[in-house]
Amino acid sequence: MTPAMAALHIADPRERRLVAAADRLLWLAAAPRKWWRPSDAPASPHRILLLRLERIGDLLMVVPAIADLRALLPGATIDLVVGSWNRSLAETIPGVSRVETLDAEWLARGPGGAAMPALIRHARTWRQRQYDLAINFEPDIRSNLLLAASGAAFTIGFSSGGGGAVLDRALAYDPRAHTTDNARRLIASVISRGSPDRDPPPLRLGDDVRRDAAQRLTRAGNGPLVGLHVSAGRAVKQWEPERFADVARQLVTSTGATIVLTGAPEDGPLIEAVRSRLADCPVIDVSGDVDLTVLAAVLQRLDLLVTGDTGPMHLAVAVGTPVVAIFGPSDPARYGPRGPHDRIVRIDLPCSPCNRIRQPPARCVGHTPDCLSFLPATLVVDAALGVLAASGALRGEHAGRA
Repeated sequence: MTPAMAALHIADPRERRLVAAADRLLWLAAAPRKWWRPSDAPASPHRILLLRLERIGDLLMVVPAIADLRALLPGATIDLVVGSWNRSLAETIPGVSRVETLDAEWLARGPGGAAMPALIRHARTWRQRQYDLAINFEPDIRSNLLLAASGAAFTIGFSSGGGGAVLDRALAYDPRAHTTDNARRLIASVISRGSPDRDPPPLRLGDDVRRDAAQRLTRAGNGPLVGLHVSAGRAVKQWEPERFADVARQLVTSTGATIVLTGAPEDGPLIEAVRSRLADCPVIDVSGDVDLTVLAAVLQRLDLLVTGDTGPMHLAVAVGTPVVAIFGPSDPARYGPRGPHDRIVRIDLPCSPCNRIRQPPARCVGHTPDCLSFLPATLVVDAALGVLAASGALRGEHAGRA
């Protein structure tokens, strides 16, 4: 492996070779550009473009970085570009002036995502806004090319997914650090006044959204409200629904909890597999086609969410709800919740965390991987009881309850 390929954090060897080859061409093509591009970022940029085109959790993990940017530049216009699935959520992020959507074909679930030529054409329309600064939070050659096409006076992102040559400043993505910390490092690198050491402000959830959430939970009992997000989104991260049901039943028995089931419409079979095992337990099902802002308000009213490494996990963290997160192949050091009461449950295996989510090892395809199948429900129950006790929920101090 060449040094250039080794610097790329791309698991698939074929894809890594292709990106390395494209990088060599980009370095040659971009060399003359370095003569007239600025070497330093503007000290006080007024118009800023941010790219975060990926899924729910990816967006939420950069909210602290956006908060840093707003605190450092209170008068700037900050435009955020996200996938259309994240529009309503992005509009709740404090400090964002304008939200725009752009769906890339490699990120869209189902048809509708645009191919690279169309995305480049769209990115060129950003030139009319004359951005002083453009930031890409994703280490990806394709979105780095979109940043370069934006015409921004100064561009910054990561080089570890390729495309560093077309940026004015390209940092190496630290795979040992949390995604949030990598994003905040980008801001600190470009705004030299230092990152504020404080938590981001809460998401802006409207009164109508909060009322909707409260109505969905009117059948809650007096015990803790415990959410279960059963679906992991990908088979390689999926803990068995039977074990989720075991956890729920034990929490109902020991604490008098009401179980709140969340999930998307396509998660129906998994949710039904849990619900059918909880026929004699208090259960509220809020799954289905629920707007992300309503889901955020529902999660905010819970005392605890039990989930895998999912977007709702990050959403619960963003609204201050404690989480028990079940981790298998994904790396909690990069993606785990970090709230004061949050708990990560996993088992140590020599191969875990492999972090091979998009392209799992062949031995983990078609069945639950060992790093999840060996994880018993008792560990999750113990963690949940510990969180409920530490947060005060077992003493009747229920979060967000009217």
